[in-house]
Amino acid sequence: MNKEINTSENNFEQCIKCTVCTVYCPVMAVNPDYPGPKQAGPDGERYRLKDPEFFDEALKYCMNCKRCEVACPSNVKIGDIIQKARLQYSSKKPGLREFALSNTDLMGTVATAFAPVVNGTLKLGAVKSVMDVMGIDKHRTFPSYSGEKFVTWFKKHAQASQQQYSRFVTYFHGCYANYNYPKLAKDFVKLLNALGYGVHLMDKEKCCGVALISNGFKKKAMKQAESNLSQIRGAVGAGEAVLATSSTCSFTIRDEYEHILGLDNSDVRDSVMLATRFIFKLIDSGQARLVFRSDFRKRIAYHTPCHMEKLGWSIYSVSLLKMIPGVEFFMLDSQCCGIAGTYGFKKENYPYSQKIGDSLFRQISALSPDVVATDCETCKWQIEMSTGFSVENPISILADALDVEETIKANK
Repeated sequence: MNKEINTSENNFEQCIKCTVCTVYCPVMAVNPDYPGPKQAGPDGERYRLKDPEFFDEALKYCMNCKRCEVACPSNVKIGDIIQKARLQYSSKKPGLREFALSNTDLMGTVATAFAPVVNGTLKLGAVKSVMDVMGIDKHRTFPSYSGEKFVTWFKKHAQASQQQYSRFVTYFHGCYANYNYPKLAKDFVKLLNALGYGVHLMDKEKCCGVALISNGFKKKAMKQAESNLSQIRGAVGAGEAVLATSSTCSFTIRDEYEHILGLDNSDVRDSVMLATRFIFKLIDSGQARLVFRSDFRKRIAYHTPCHMEKLGWSIYSVSLLKMIPGVEFFMLDSQCCGIAGTYGFKKENYPYSQKIGDSLFRQISALSPDVVATDCETCKWQIEMSTGFSVENPISILADALDVEETIKANK
């Protein structure tokens, strides 16, 4: 290992050793093998800078949920310190499992082309057993793939109609909405169009790279991030906000590109945001109105994703849901669901993943809502698999509750 590294770009020196981060770490409560954010982060960094051989492979148990950073009174970038240490010092090279879990564009393109076969195959016990040998836990349920990608649908059915609008946003749809659940992306287009905005897509959008980062493929993550940033700069230069429906995509582009990959995104960072934030600001400033159906009735429980907690943006999704007259709203306790992207798919993490989410699952079951709302797709997978309750993105709920004709009239 390289023993010449003796400087740090992060702010571990600001740690006051209060251990608040340890109290709020969801992994510490269930996994005795994880040293915890304080020891793995600022404490461990002091030793790693002296000698990289002090790196502990147990840092793999960190979920990068960022709850330690939210809790830290000194604003130490604990999660960033841990993730950068994993990328820099780990001797464990990513294998076939990590490749399959993190190359979402490749896997999604192949899977959507053969969606019925792939969806059926992933449910077979024999296939699950093979994946279990690969290190993907056999108890994990995989999300279904769509037979048609969102971008394909958009080019066929929606792209031409967008030219009637005078104001535009650029949509960063992400992998989930493109390959697994195009309805979310279609709901986004429906909602923005009703508010008087046309929608543009980036010609060569790549996965935001969060799975590549967490699975050790830093070079490929940087290549995709640089491509995305180039296209985002084009959209922002044209005067368009870049909106996402995934809290993790938003967080990764805004924060991980700079903090983990070292890419300067300061010129466009503030123009990249979650769709609910953009919509709420329009309504709050009086620039737009949403009109809802009088017959819409739902009991909705909202789960705050971990990266949404870090962004501090749950207020926007919550406020919009509360605007719907027919909604009975419940705010779930802010806690990690346990999946953390690809983390909960791995055999060594699966038991901890389920233990972390247990109290959330029990709270949802006790409330028995009609639907759980959350802005993170992997939270959706985890909650649906572990509770049996339906989970939807707030954008889809808003689109379903919308009186489209009246909203269009209100925004002319």
